[in-house]
Amino acid sequence: MSQKKKKSPIRPSRIKRKKPDVDIDKTPKPDKPQKPVEDIPEIIEALTNTPGASMFSDGEDMPGHNPADIPQVLPVLAVRDIVVFNYMILPLFVGREKSVQAVDAALAGDRYILILTQKDESVEDPGPDDLYATGTVGMIMRMLKMPDGRLKVLVQGLARAKLKRFTSNDPYHIAELTPIVEPEAGALNAEQEALVRSSREQSERILSLRGISSADIMSVLNSVSDPGRLADLIASNLRMKVEAAQKILECVDPIKRLELVNEQLLKEVEVASMQNKIQTMAKEGMDKAQRDFYLREQIKAIKRELGDDGDESEEMEELRKGLVASGMPKDVMKEAFKQLRRLETMHAESSEATVIRTYLDWMIDLPWKKLSRDRLDIKKAEEILNADHYDLEKVKERILEYLSVRKLNPKMKGPILCFVGPPGVGKTSLGRSIARSLGRKFHRMSLGGMRDEAEIRGHRRTYIGAMPGRIIQAIKQCGTRNPVIMLDEIDKLGSDFRGDPSSALLEVLDPEQNNSFTDHYLNVPFDLSKVMFVCTANMLDSIPGPLMDRMEVIRIPGYTEQEKTVITRRYIIPRQIRENGLDEGELIISDKLVAKVVREYTREAGLRNVEREIGTLSRKMARKKAEGEKGPFKITTNNLYKLLGPPRFLDDEKEPTLPPGVAVGLAWTPVGGEILHIEVTTMPGKGKLILTGKLGDVMKESAQAALSIARARADLYGIDPAFAEKRDIHVHVPAGATPKDGPSAGVTLVTALISALTDTPICPDLAMTGEISLRGRVLPVGGIKEKILAAVSRGMKKVLIPAQNKKDLAEIPDELRKKITIKTIEKVDEIWPLAKAK
Repeated sequence: MSQKKKKSPIRPSRIKRKKPDVDIDKTPKPDKPQKPVEDIPEIIEALTNTPGASMFSDGEDMPGHNPADIPQVLPVLAVRDIVVFNYMILPLFVGREKSVQAVDAALAGDRYILILTQKDESVEDPGPDDLYATGTVGMIMRMLKMPDGRLKVLVQGLARAKLKRFTSNDPYHIAELTPIVEPEAGALNAEQEALVRSSREQSERILSLRGISSADIMSVLNSVSDPGRLADLIASNLRMKVEAAQKILECVDPIKRLELVNEQLLKEVEVASMQNKIQTMAKEGMDKAQRDFYLREQIKAIKRELGDDGDESEEMEELRKGLVASGMPKDVMKEAFKQLRRLETMHAESSEATVIRTYLDWMIDLPWKKLSRDRLDIKKAEEILNADHYDLEKVKERILEYLSVRKLNPKMKGPILCFVGPPGVGKTSLGRSIARSLGRKFHRMSLGGMRDEAEIRGHRRTYIGAMPGRIIQAIKQCGTRNPVIMLDEIDKLGSDFRGDPSSALLEVLDPEQNNSFTDHYLNVPFDLSKVMFVCTANMLDSIPGPLMDRMEVIRIPGYTEQEKTVITRRYIIPRQIRENGLDEGELIISDKLVAKVVREYTREAGLRNVEREIGTLSRKMARKKAEGEKGPFKITTNNLYKLLGPPRFLDDEKEPTLPPGVAVGLAWTPVGGEILHIEVTTMPGKGKLILTGKLGDVMKESAQAALSIARARADLYGIDPAFAEKRDIHVHVPAGATPKDGPSAGVTLVTALISALTDTPICPDLAMTGEISLRGRVLPVGGIKEKILAAVSRGMKKVLIPAQNKKDLAEIPDELRKKITIKTIEKVDEIWPLAKAK
């Protein structure tokens, strides 16, 4: 396809409007667009939204438009932040001294000037190394001097040129150059034609994204069919960095130059698409906000006409009165009124206004000064505690002491009590009884599995759905500043990436700090010193030391059979009769049968299984009543087994005799005491010690110590001293799937080992506990009451305990001590005479 030259509709001689200026010292800013010269500059500027869009000419009737006619030596005009392309017409504002003299020299000659772009626009006096080597030879078409000595010049690019060298740098730059002759475009192949069309289509797409009519503009673009000329036309009006524009200027091949321009067009389309999307979203949001505001104003006007004035001033006044009446401290009041003033300046429907309004409601609803009046009648409080709970004398005594001190010193701080014991011993219900005896509100908070620190300290108001922590929520629900708050299962707190709740509780449970507890949501201090905190736990091992240091630990080990019988008679049976729809007196069960249920159907430190069994009896009697039978319903020995099934535990469960090498130990667990059979057997071998039964490190060390003691005292017990070289010893603890560890099995291990080595059985009704040392001492252990309870429940008659645990016998009830003989031992040598069977 032949290339036919077409005339541009605009020529320089037709310039009628005053042209804008481009300052080569300071590039025109986008917020001050320059007015174009004629229709084509207007079209191009609309196409790319480029300030200072240039006019483009086809070059006809311009003197010296042939590169061969351009002089080889020309003055140099350094420009910054702009690259001048061929046939590009643009105004320049010349202010630097060297630039002014270069323009004067060009005007004194044939008006040619070499325009080079600075590499760094911040350089005020550019030298040869600060300018690109490829530039454009331009012709100064017009010049106007300003009063301050600066010049306005209108320049048109004529041809690309390559800098050879600078011949002079003072008083202005003079350079020797070589004009670049561009190859003539021949017939375009299919790929090149596609490139031309793509450039036009991308330009048209930009126009549509800008919301500009493209008919006139596309006619101009379609009139230019030469690829190089089309590339220069579009490049001269694109937003590009100097580096990218200079790369296009240096490209001589028309097709490659158009490819570079097409790449820039694709980037511009992407940017224009995103800009159009952002503007559309902003306009939609603004239109909706204006519409909502207009409708709200109409609603307000309608309400005023109807006499139903919905002015927000009433709500603000109510909030103000609520804050004043809440009784909050001055510092807190200052912060609350600060938030109220912010709320008054906000739109009522804004999201932040909703957050502040909710915050102020919390501040008003909190009991800043409201206190429950304590029941300081010590006798009356004691009657309530005795009515709610049987036994637990130590706990009751501690509560009465608190009330007594409170009566004498009303300003005392609330204690932090921690009840530790197995499940079902009444720890949680005891907290409710404490609140009832004090006449305070009660709130129970379960901490089991809590892992988020914000559950204690609250969420900051920057989060969506933020709310205070559960401590502040409990205070609000109770409506007083001095409730009894029970922190249940404090030993089951967790921690993860959201924080450590146990660390957050350090401030809550410290009487010296909690008078200024700061919740993240409130962000103001709240006094918790009047709150009575009661914690419960099954074991202390998992509670961090700093947290446990803030609490007063009271142990509730468990109940004896007699205590369980009394509690069942007084509390459990009446409650189960009531809950199962029976009338009082319709279920008759004697104390003897209650004791039988406790002894033969339950074996635990607490009372939960006892309550389940009594509940089973009550439900079966309730069914008979529902079927029409008349009460009362009496439980006898004969129908007890029919109703509950055969006994689960028997008194004669213990073995009548024990084989040599088997001893009965006592262990403490979080759910109460347990007996532990330890079995030892010997076999021909080389003195190897085998330990099985999933033992922990402590029990393994106790077994090693027991073996060493047996070898050291072999002569004393009549053991063959050569057993360590001729026999292997296997120590096993049954229930191998259950982990076993703890410092209380040493006495049992050494006894079983001596029994196996001497082939002498141990008394079957003897249980023992204690740890040993290599010197033969018996060391003290914990959980004595729980262990003795377990021994009694399993039918043991004698118990061996360390002599240093004799002080713990004061906690053992007299009726329990009458059922078992307790022996204390100080040394290992005292064990065997008491343990071996007669």
